Amino acid sequence: MTSTRETPLRLTQFAHGGGCACKIPPGELEEVLGGLTGPAPAASDTPLLVGLATGDDAAVVALPAQDGAPAQAVISTADFFTPVVDDPYDWGRIAAANALSDVYAMGGRPVLAVNLLAWPRGVLPFDLAREVLRGGLDVAAQAGCHVGGGHSVDDPEPKYGMAVTGLADPGRLLRNDAGRPGAPLSLTKPLGLGVLNNRHKATGERFEQAVATMVALNRDASAAALAAGARCATDVTGFGFLGHLHKLARASGVTAVVDTAAVPYVDGAREAVRDGYVSGGTRRNLEWVTPFTDFGNTDAGTRLLLADAQTSGGLLVAGEVPGAPVVGELVPRGPASVVLR
Repeated sequence: MTSTRETPLRLTQFAHGGGCACKIPPGELEEVLGGLTGPAPAASDTPLLVGLATGDDAAVVALPAQDGAPAQAVISTADFFTPVVDDPYDWGRIAAANALSDVYAMGGRPVLAVNLLAWPRGVLPFDLAREVLRGGLDVAAQAGCHVGGGHSVDDPEPKYGMAVTGLADPGRLLRNDAGRPGAPLSLTKPLGLGVLNNRHKATGERFEQAVATMVALNRDASAAALAAGARCATDVTGFGFLGHLHKLARASGVTAVVDTAAVPYVDGAREAVRDGYVSGGTRRNLEWVTPFTDFGNTDAGTRLLLADAQTSGGLLVAGEVPGAPVVGELVPRGPASVVLR
């Protein structure tokens, strides 16, 4: 179902891309980051548990147990992007939920965030920026996460997000390199957000079902995954379902077999692909994963949806999550990282 609620200014028209579709392509990013893993600080007593090596969702360091307090893992992440919807309050909510998601994807709980705001101060009024920040504050409050200031710059394109710090049990982290053969794959949100956002940018149509999906926190899905004993997960964002699944399978040394008929999609997503509302980011995702994927007889539209650049997507968990569809399984490593059936 769609609506056409009017806004004085269409924020999506002030950005070259939208949401996580404006990420640097994954192949290019890996080339940039290659070889940049540096030595540990000489005097550090906080070992790095998760860093650049596997391309996980956040960085994690361990704080040792002290004075009777148990050891803790500190999770650090940052995420920001250009407008994905025209409504400034909704954009703020979506961007905050997306930034918090990286903490949930590691099995943690967010405790502190700071805003990251870029604003074309001579072009867009600051009352819109205030609405963006209000949206972020409201979602952070829902998550039980403090927001303690942040940083802003004058920029030709509006951008918003958060840097987030979280805490977790170091023995119960969700990591993308902990997948094992025999584990089922659960997906906690439907796909297709990218193509609906692209249609919104092009036409002004508002897709309430997409907004509701993007603003939903991954908090409950993370807690359910941990309660079910899962140790491997990632969230599905700008690199698409196939991109994030490939990274998980590669890091874990397994192959992921996907039951394409079991993958859920947001209402209207297939129609948006049919009508050509596919972002350049999605096409780059598909190009990147093609050498690592056995597509079988999967049709072109489904391939694009599986590579669709999501914004604030769900968790992809190696394990069964109550209420979430099982969309495949991990098997021993084969010629391809991902096999579609």
